[in-house]
Parts: sequence; C-alpha cells; structure tokens
Amino acid sequence: MTDTAPSRVLLRRTATVVSEVFAPVVLVVTVLPVVGWSSTHSLAGVGWGLFAVLFCAVVPYAVVLVGVRRGHWSDHHIRDRSQRTVPFLIAIGCVAAGTAALAVLDAPRAVLALVVAMLAGLVSTTVVTRWWKISVHTAVAAGVASVLTLVYGPMLAVTFPLVACVGWSRVELDCHTTAQTVAGALLGTVVCVLFFTLLR
Repeated sequence: MTDTAPSRVLLRRTATVVSEVFAPVVLVVTVLPVVGWSSTHSLAGVGWGLFAVLFCAVVPYAVVLVGVRRGHWSDHHIRDRSQRTVPFLIAIGCVAAGTAALAVLDAPRAVLALVVAMLAGLVSTTVVTRWWKISVHTAVAAGVASVLTLVYGPMLAVTFPLVACVGWSRVELDCHTTAQTVAGALLGTVVCVLFFTLLR
C-alpha cells in the first residue's frame, strides 16, 4: 500500500503536467506561427500565424478564464460537459471572425486553411459534446500532429505518439474515458486532414 500510493501520486502529477503542457490552447498558440513560417519562410508568415492566434486562442481562452473567475465554469479545461456549450459557441464565433479577417486581408493560404480546419474541428466537437464528452485535448493534439506531418513531411509523424500520451493523461486524471480520447483523436485527424488538404 505504501509503495502504491507514491507511485499513484507520481502518475497523477505526470498526467497533470502532460495535460497542461499539451493543452489545446498551448498547441494552437504553437502550431499557427509554425505553419505561418512554412507558408512564407519569413517572419511575415510567423506574424500571420500570431495574428490568427488572437482569434483562435487568446480571446477564447481569456473568456474562459474570466468565466472561471466569475464562477460560471468549473475550471479552465471546463471538465463539466454541461458547461461547455456557451464557451464553445464563443470560441466558434471568435475563430469564424478570425477566418473572415484572414480571408479579407489575404493571409497565406496555409494559415487560412489551418484556421478553417480549426473552425471545422471546433464545430464538430461542439456538436458531439452536446451528447457525449469527447476529448478536445486529443482532438487538437491529433489535428496538430496531422497538420505538421502534412506541412513538414513524414518525419513529423513522430509527433503522433504524443497524442497517445495526451490521451493517457486525460484518462489518468479521470477527465475522459479511453473511448472519448480515441474518438477525439480520430475526429481531430479526419477533420484537420480533410479541410487543411482541400484549402491550402
């Protein structure tokens, strides 16, 4: 019993670190400038990616943090499925606005394609979440791994094991079932590959 308890604590702590380091907002903030760079091979592309970050991560996440502080939602990951509809709809509005802004300003196609893919993924997860708590963590992680592989080649497929690590962390923290993390990963992969490939 004494050997098991410390091991369990270590596993939980490790899962928490993985869950935070590879949280959706962190991955979105990271991947957009990276894809922006690939589209122009210059700081201009990075700038476009950072501009998209405002709509896809900064504003939606700020809304969530304010909502948590005011007691509207349980925590920054919004573990309670019944609380997810409003913040998800706000995020959809923000990303849709970002899509429109990028299109009007003639942003690089790869950045615009990625934002549209994010919008499609967000809409899909929002619809599913009305009935089932699909994992947004694994959906975003798998989508990012897919996009990086499409942009930079098969070598970046090494990022996919990280999706499994993220899924493990969510199950270990009792936030999702294994089925919910697998479904999230499949949804994120299919939606991102489809929309990013068609639009870039």
